[in-house]
Amino acid sequence: MFGAKAFSLLRTKWKLNSPNTLLTFSSSFSSSHHAKFKAPMDMAARDGEFRVFVVAGEVSGDSIASRLMASLKLLSPFPVRFSGIGGTKMTSEGLKSLFPIEDISVMGIWELLPHLYTIKLRARYSQQKLHSPAHFHYVAPSFWAWKGGEERLGGLAEFVDHLFCILPNEDKICRLNGLSATFVGHPVFEDVMELNSRTNCSNNEWRAEGNGEDFLGKHEVPPGTTVISLLPGSRVQEVSRMLPIFANTMELLKDNVPQLMTVIHVAPNQDVENFIAGAVQRWPVPAVLIPGGTTRLRYDAFSASKIALCTSGTVAVELQLARLPCVVAYRAHILTEWFIKYKAKIQYISLPNILLDSAIIPEALFQSCKPENIALLLKDLIHDHVRREEQIIAARKFVKLLMPSERIIHKLADQNLMSTCPDYSPSAVAALTILNYGKPVIHD
Repeated sequence: MFGAKAFSLLRTKWKLNSPNTLLTFSSSFSSSHHAKFKAPMDMAARDGEFRVFVVAGEVSGDSIASRLMASLKLLSPFPVRFSGIGGTKMTSEGLKSLFPIEDISVMGIWELLPHLYTIKLRARYSQQKLHSPAHFHYVAPSFWAWKGGEERLGGLAEFVDHLFCILPNEDKICRLNGLSATFVGHPVFEDVMELNSRTNCSNNEWRAEGNGEDFLGKHEVPPGTTVISLLPGSRVQEVSRMLPIFANTMELLKDNVPQLMTVIHVAPNQDVENFIAGAVQRWPVPAVLIPGGTTRLRYDAFSASKIALCTSGTVAVELQLARLPCVVAYRAHILTEWFIKYKAKIQYISLPNILLDSAIIPEALFQSCKPENIALLLKDLIHDHVRREEQIIAARKFVKLLMPSERIIHKLADQNLMSTCPDYSPSAVAALTILNYGKPVIHD
């Protein structure tokens, strides 16, 4: 939540022609000079194709980017050609990554230093007197979390043309600070749409329901077993820090929770997969590994679980969609933790707690992120039905906050912008904003 999700924009390594559009996802920024640009569709009309350079720095960015890529291909009046840096999901949508996404998948302040040369943003368009591609950034930096964060928004306008916001009111604050922005809704809603498209379920409550019974049957889980979903992170850096803590927590918990079983969700990152595969050889309780990147399997496992333990991040939002009570844990490099304590202006780290302004989800952070503390929180949550129900009720309120108002959806419908994809989705709204860039912008 607090870390810098790094990205690389290596224009010099791109062998294709100049892009019409530049997209970056879930990333931090460095300064650059803003160059003139033409509307993306004007450039696409000239070139006969829509060229998009897209960069994601970690697994959640890869997921967001892949869905936006799919929406661009669906909605663009021109063939779309992608290049950039991404992971397996972006590759499935037609991207040939310049190098593995793992090379730039870092999080934190101190942890970022060894990668600074790799992730430096280089703008060459002004030097070559070329029109710069329109630069869209999907997922606003957490300016609201930091002291002085709002004041820095104006600087982003120098090199970011438009920002896609996934949290309520972020877009309004950005515009007040001179940065063009659109609130598209939280990308995890697309999980609900994907699941419900298969089951014909209603989206009224925006709940993502998997098939827990099917999961338990496939893995031959004995009746009476307490299943806990463990989500240690998407980067090897955080997984290598958090998974040993999770293992020691399970060691302490197994004596208090008979028939304990863990489901470990493995991010689609080769380094992460290798690390977890080695770690489970010494795991203290029975464990099932769930490969990342498959929405159905993830939510089936959530439905089969009684509670979850996760590293802070997007997964905390996914657990709210699944209505699965959880505990959030987080540790970082000691200097990163010191920086957060000094610079952060919010008291929580998980998004549900932040938006609801309540410690509804137990958090074990920094020096308090110890196995004995986490085990106690998990034990209380397992045995206390009232606490679990409080989280489920709060999840309904939280999820509603992440949806754009009906007003913006009706405006899209009124302008016939959703005719080719009638179901609202954040990626569709973002894609339409890109394709119509230069025309009047729809604001909530």
